[in-house]
Amino acid sequence: MKILIAASPLTGHVNPLLAVGRAAAARGDTVLVLTDPAFRPKVEAAGLRFTGYPDNDSATFRETDLPAGPERYRREFERRFIDPMPVQAETLRRLIAEEAPDVIVAGSMFLGVLPLLLDTAPRPPIVTVNVSFLFLDRPDHAPVGLGLPPARDQADQVRYAALKAGMDAAFVNPVRAYTDAQLARLGLPPIPASLTHSIVLLPDLFLQPTVPGFEYDYGTLPPGVRFIGLLQPPTPPAPLPDWWPELERANAAGKPVVLVTQGTLANADFGELVEPTLAALAHRDDLLVLATTGGRPVDALHGPIPANTRVSCFLPFRELLPRVNVLVTNGGYGSVSQALSAGVPIVSAGLTEDKAEVNARIGWSGVGVNLGTNAPTPEAVGEAVSRVLDDPGFRQRAGDIGAAFAARDAMAAILMAVDDLGRSGVVAGRDAAPIARSA
Repeated sequence: MKILIAASPLTGHVNPLLAVGRAAAARGDTVLVLTDPAFRPKVEAAGLRFTGYPDNDSATFRETDLPAGPERYRREFERRFIDPMPVQAETLRRLIAEEAPDVIVAGSMFLGVLPLLLDTAPRPPIVTVNVSFLFLDRPDHAPVGLGLPPARDQADQVRYAALKAGMDAAFVNPVRAYTDAQLARLGLPPIPASLTHSIVLLPDLFLQPTVPGFEYDYGTLPPGVRFIGLLQPPTPPAPLPDWWPELERANAAGKPVVLVTQGTLANADFGELVEPTLAALAHRDDLLVLATTGGRPVDALHGPIPANTRVSCFLPFRELLPRVNVLVTNGGYGSVSQALSAGVPIVSAGLTEDKAEVNARIGWSGVGVNLGTNAPTPEAVGEAVSRVLDDPGFRQRAGDIGAAFAARDAMAAILMAVDDLGRSGVVAGRDAAPIARSA
């Protein structure tokens, strides 16, 4: 099989797709990865062919002239994901002509696939692999993005509908209009629904890397949606930190271990979560506290490191999480999914990007405590960690979700989808009947 992988240039988007590429290449498929040139070393280190498109740092753009709110988030979303769409689509079309891939496997925010999906021109089948929560329009009328749990009654639905009207006016409708304007300049029709709903609806298959127990009930899902379990990112080759034997001794002695991270994107200010967590737990001699700076220098942390704390630039989550009792996180979808697959309960605090929605699912599903803020106080973090450690219900529910993850093989599901769609051949375009999809 000849596979073209297309990834938005963000670490949390690229890493899962590199895992797919490595698995496909290992079985003999030809794999080409399209992303920003900044990720060329990472792609080639994975043993995969690289090809690039000019991104101009749009993926990491932050709007600094506007306060937090819908207008700022809209501008960041447009710049990060919609503005690169035309050049991404142009590059995809060129690569289809030059490489003749059997299947395109794209990250969900690589919007360059939308022009292909809306065009009548023949194209290879397209599999979208999501990198976040399932962002379909909600049947209970809740707006996507505010982190609202499922409506409990009619009063909730009425309240949610009013909130949705405001969110539609401030964010959803302008983003849809902005996308449609880009498509119109390419001579293409508008998207059929909100942008997020269209991202799920249009591909030939949409693979959601979680389990149903960590997602809301949307009723009847679009026919291409599949829950596939954990898509484990590749573990970079690196030695274990020198304090690893101390971790092993803590595990052997039954000493609880707390891990705190702000991920690799929303980690510019460790004063939001990492530093309050270290301060909150500094007096807890009964705990071993671990922190990762997500690639930033360790000395970016302000203040002295408490005696019970060990800090590393990167940590091998695959090896580490089974040894952890609580994860404190701002809600990165990949970190949360990895923790739950290991049965680790969570304390979460984050509202930017997709984090309000991810963290709402943590509270709703019973796997942890959602603090519902970007910058919790040390007191709030400390109380939440104690609550999760002391109440076995959180670990029980996280363990149930972990067992559900263990029952699904995400990589096998992805490769099966690639095989099935690759054998179906070229898709005739948006006016053609849908291609067959396997269960």
